[in-house]
Amino acid sequence: MIGRWTKGSWVAIGLFAVPAPGVARDDLDVAPDSISLQVTTDPSTIECRRLETVNPSSLVFRPLRRTFNEDFDEHPLSSGRWVPHYAGGAAWPEARYWGGDGSDFKRKTSANGEQQIYVDPRYAGRATTPLGLDPFKVKDGVLSIVASRTPPELKSVLFNNDYISGILTTQGTFSQKHGYFEIRAKLPIGHAVWPAFWMLADDGGWPPEVDVLEGRGERSGDMVMTTHWRIPATGKIQSCGFDFGVADASNTFHNYGVLWEEDRLVYFIDRRPVSDIKVPIGFDDPMYMIVNLAIGSKFFLGVGPVDAESPSTVAFEIDRISAYQIDMEQARR
Repeated sequence: MIGRWTKGSWVAIGLFAVPAPGVARDDLDVAPDSISLQVTTDPSTIECRRLETVNPSSLVFRPLRRTFNEDFDEHPLSSGRWVPHYAGGAAWPEARYWGGDGSDFKRKTSANGEQQIYVDPRYAGRATTPLGLDPFKVKDGVLSIVASRTPPELKSVLFNNDYISGILTTQGTFSQKHGYFEIRAKLPIGHAVWPAFWMLADDGGWPPEVDVLEGRGERSGDMVMTTHWRIPATGKIQSCGFDFGVADASNTFHNYGVLWEEDRLVYFIDRRPVSDIKVPIGFDDPMYMIVNLAIGSKFFLGVGPVDAESPSTVAFEIDRISAYQIDMEQARR
């Protein structure tokens, strides 16, 4: 979500509906210790492509072993594996993340036109003590990241942002080079609503960026999966991705993932490959995961600025987030 907003080119490549998955959805409710994903082995190109029809002779199963799993059976900040703000490449004193003038810099991306601020119980904004605001709700193993209109009495304390919401990242706690990264979630809808699950390089640089999933809140069932990279010779940002339509995405849990191999990125919906792209230059460092619910955008189609029609409260429901590494020992057998 950080990368799309300022410069470079966007390759817009249409919307298509995703057929019913070949695996029953009940089989996707848990994150097993190991899985196999079906991928193509024919040559990929730097232009991303939809995998609507695939040559069966090019398909192989890629064995994977689990390296990270979060079922959200407890508050996400109780385990120490999630951080409720951006860290980026800047080295800040720890206290700066929890309040004071300028602390909103790590709690929203203003250049995107976002109109929320990411809070957590420890965050004080401009106040001298924590505000105790908690956008993270857990019930029956499901995390809800809740965005709501900022209470009027806290508007100035929270840098005049229209909404409060939440972000969770694994920067500094978990990152991985190559492998499969997956979220199981329902996508919220509504004017200015922008849920996302994405990855950035652990060294704090940008790009590369992998947007595993971004929901277009004003277009029910519409989401986009995108790769961003930089052309070294020109410094320009390039992006390539597709929109996908999953009719019941707002009321049914689905799995959305990306497999990062040495030579290609493959995007999945319910563990069925739907697009791929040759790994661009610059994907050299491990990447960490980010999940958030933004409100408002200047540039992202299907997410406009906040207005009277924007929901007073909206929730991004997440059943789990998992990561897997390619099991090379199994692959050689």
